[in-house]
Amino acid sequence: MGALCQEQVRVLLLDRRNRVVGQRVIYQGNCYSSVIRPAEVLRPAVLEGVPHLIIAHNHPSADPSPSPEDIKVTGELREAAELLGLTLLDHVVIGRRETVSFKERGLLD
Repeated sequence: MGALCQEQVRVLLLDRRNRVVGQRVIYQGNCYSSVIRPAEVLRPAVLEGVPHLIIAHNHPSADPSPSPEDIKVTGELREAAELLGLTLLDHVVIGRRETVSFKERGLLD
């Protein structure tokens, strides 16, 4: 995903043992951003009946630092997931050579 010229958002679907059982491309944005709506991101997890998910998206700028909007949207996704009985395990931002994990940075608390 780091080499893509457009921002893309994917959701990884995980079972109760945290094994990846599927993935979906949720959005393909432009070179600067993509729009993320919680309902669209969480829908595959609900339809597949999985309890856990990880969100991943790339930054075409190559800098994987989370933007203020990334942080805001991740909080909204976490809250919406909890309401549905789902657990957002992480949100990973992918740059050209580096990645940033919201979980590792303490941004999912």
